[in-house]
Amino acid sequence: MKLTIRLRYYTRFGQALFLCGEHKALGGGQQENAVPLHYVNHEFWEASLNFTDTERPKTPLNYYFIVRNPDGSIAEDFGGDRKLDLARLITNEVVAIDSWNDLGTVENVFFTEPFGKVLLQASQEPVRGRPTPSVTHTFNVKAPVLPANQTICLLGSAGVLGGWNQAAAVLLRRSRENGCFTVQLDLGLEKFPITYKYGVYEGDTFVRYEDGENRTLAEAPVSNGHVIVNDGFARLPSTLWRGAGVAIPVFSLRSEKSFGVGEFLDLPLLADWASRAGLKLIQILPVNDTSASHTWRDSYPYAAISAFALHPLYLNLERLDGAEFAALSGQRQKLNGLETVDYEAVMNAKLTFVRKIFPAQRKKTLAGEDYRKFYAQNEHWLSPYAAFCFLRDKFGTPDFNQWPDHRVYDAKEMSALAANDSKAADEIAFHCFVQFHLHSQLREAAAYAHSSGVILKGDIAIGVHRHGADVWQQPSLFNTDMQAGAPPDPFAAKGQNWGFPTYNWPRMKEDGFDWWKRRFAQMSYYFDAFRIDHILGFFRIWSIPSNAVEGILGYFVPAIPVQVSEFAARGIAFNRERFTRPFINGTVLHEIFGERDESVKREFLNSPAGGLYSLKPEYATQRDVEKRVTDAKLKEGLFDLISNVLLIETPQGDLHFRLAMNQTPSFRRLDYETQARLKDLYVNYFFRRQDDFWRREALQKLPALKRVTKMLICGEDLGMVPACVPDVMKQLALLSLEIQRMPKALNMDFSRPANAPYLSVVTPSTHDMSTIRGWWQEDKNLTQKFFNQELGEPGAAPAECEPWINQKIVRQHLESPAMLSIFQLQDLLGTDGGLRRPDTNAERINVPAIVNYYWRYRMHMTLEVLARAEGFNRSIKDLLQASGR
Repeated sequence: MKLTIRLRYYTRFGQALFLCGEHKALGGGQQENAVPLHYVNHEFWEASLNFTDTERPKTPLNYYFIVRNPDGSIAEDFGGDRKLDLARLITNEVVAIDSWNDLGTVENVFFTEPFGKVLLQASQEPVRGRPTPSVTHTFNVKAPVLPANQTICLLGSAGVLGGWNQAAAVLLRRSRENGCFTVQLDLGLEKFPITYKYGVYEGDTFVRYEDGENRTLAEAPVSNGHVIVNDGFARLPSTLWRGAGVAIPVFSLRSEKSFGVGEFLDLPLLADWASRAGLKLIQILPVNDTSASHTWRDSYPYAAISAFALHPLYLNLERLDGAEFAALSGQRQKLNGLETVDYEAVMNAKLTFVRKIFPAQRKKTLAGEDYRKFYAQNEHWLSPYAAFCFLRDKFGTPDFNQWPDHRVYDAKEMSALAANDSKAADEIAFHCFVQFHLHSQLREAAAYAHSSGVILKGDIAIGVHRHGADVWQQPSLFNTDMQAGAPPDPFAAKGQNWGFPTYNWPRMKEDGFDWWKRRFAQMSYYFDAFRIDHILGFFRIWSIPSNAVEGILGYFVPAIPVQVSEFAARGIAFNRERFTRPFINGTVLHEIFGERDESVKREFLNSPAGGLYSLKPEYATQRDVEKRVTDAKLKEGLFDLISNVLLIETPQGDLHFRLAMNQTPSFRRLDYETQARLKDLYVNYFFRRQDDFWRREALQKLPALKRVTKMLICGEDLGMVPACVPDVMKQLALLSLEIQRMPKALNMDFSRPANAPYLSVVTPSTHDMSTIRGWWQEDKNLTQKFFNQELGEPGAAPAECEPWINQKIVRQHLESPAMLSIFQLQDLLGTDGGLRRPDTNAERINVPAIVNYYWRYRMHMTLEVLARAEGFNRSIKDLLQASGR
């Protein structure tokens, strides 16, 4: 049997095309062994394979294409849905004609799990039997957003195709997977080449042609052969589907049966309400285990001690043992009646309960088939995580560097530790037991949401706890001498220091980003879509030296540093001491400390040399000051003094500009000419030289990760966004995040939801911000401008965000062309004067500028009450229907 695969692709000089697949004839899954395609003409490349009768693949042949560029980089086409069932074809020769599927094609989004499983489900007709010998051609085309009551049709110059007669068009049927259409035809008597086009039929009526020029087919039938035409996507509008969702952390849910905190099994109640209101999506914050200190500081959901383990906080106890749980009725009611989450009390109560019932349930649970399957799928992280938790508690700290033994992870030692005859066996099994039940409950909640027509969107944090199981198990993947954070922005003037270790991307690349791929696979157990927290970190991460406390002393990694020669080239007299060390003179001291300047000189500074002071060695870094100074105002002043530099010098001697350098007292003491020349170099460093470099960095990581998941991916692309980011996200069909009060365009106070791109999520607020109502009261001048300019309302803005204003803002977002419009639950409730929370400030989830913020917000009503709020629910549904969502 001869198989010819032909690809329509217009190459650039120096590019080469290859055919790949798992079958040994296609390279056995190794791209270096891929089959080269040969140039046919300006339009096609092809490769031919010959199979004997015994070699003919008995299972469908999956394949895809790659392009190797002159610089050695590789681009893959996307989809993974090309299949050739050669065993079903009773022919000696098969020709498959394919179209390249670009990763960034919008229509690919609709072949992700949320659409295939839930949002665009449609009846499908399986392809049965073999094509008869009279069938010469099979046409396949994709139209994922076509309504269930419509189908694709085929018209063309051939008689079999109706001779362009719309009434005689050939109807295709949905097959294989949602959004794919196929038809088998006998074109043996037709004259080639044939011109044709796809169209849309509804019932017995022709609706429309696809857009664009006519298609052409030159491949006439061959003797005892079959031609398969894979035409990619029908050229139909692809931006028709728009949906809306609600965002709320799981811990914030409140039900009549919850235990002082939201739980995974509260999500079905939320899904019921969302479905009733017409919402299609529930977005939550990370739900990974953050139990490092066993205090309320663990409430921060973005510092997981495992990127894979779920948080025991969300475990429903009644499901584990209803009889024993009944004894906790009084404690449950007390905790559930609190306005906010009492993190420590809830965790203590839950873990105490699980430890009590564990001995009786251990044997049966761990011997069960479901548990064994769970353990086998998750052993790569579960066993190390359980051992880590045991050692954390045994030694009283998550900082494995302080443990008296097992500081370095050793798989054999951990296996012995977990063995049945080990003293640690029960404790390690306990943590596995908890994870199994969390896994089961979240899976149950996700399945219920699907049955209600609602999808779940998770959140994948950009970092992990520096003293967590991931870093302990695979330290080579992390830079523990650095801290990840974010540069200064309007919400955190001195930047953010998250404390996470940064990633060792070169090391991660060596194994094809395996840790990240496994992390994505874990998310897919529960979620249909996910938000990549701080996606800018895949381009470059804000890296803060370990001796710094504030984010202001960070710099981007990777980045092209400033060379000493560049100063000379611009006529700047480079002085390493002056530019990289804190500039401290009497004027600066008085500016920062006022009347306390003399005491600061005596206690913290060395005697001046040449009119300039230097910090004493014991106060030379922000970490030194943090350890030794208790006076908050004095500490802040010393932090400002230490960050009063123009350049940051790395241990390797590289030079990077300090962000907001021009706002430092050090900069203001330079002469005007030097200031102007430094500014020019500063702008070059941050806004010109890095862009292409950062683009290449992201394209090494994100495409490889996107290809391993069918979840819908959204990126949180906020902050100091490099110019290359929107283009890369568009190229990869990743949804961006558009926030009205955080415009990405320069010199704008607000972005407009009406101008958002289709592949985006629009929202008026996030968990890191005040709600609509809270924001309304923060800056009266800005509120007034928004009231007149963005809402188009005359006169003075009301002092408070009245329900009609809140609703108008919600409506703006619903009417946006963006694919998804997602709202914090608080912002939806803000449209109803009877349901909204009396205290606006109590709606806030997090304040990024506050270090060690307590994440404890809860709904002020139960989900059961929300479900019965018929007037409110009807108003939300009416808004959704009016906006076409």
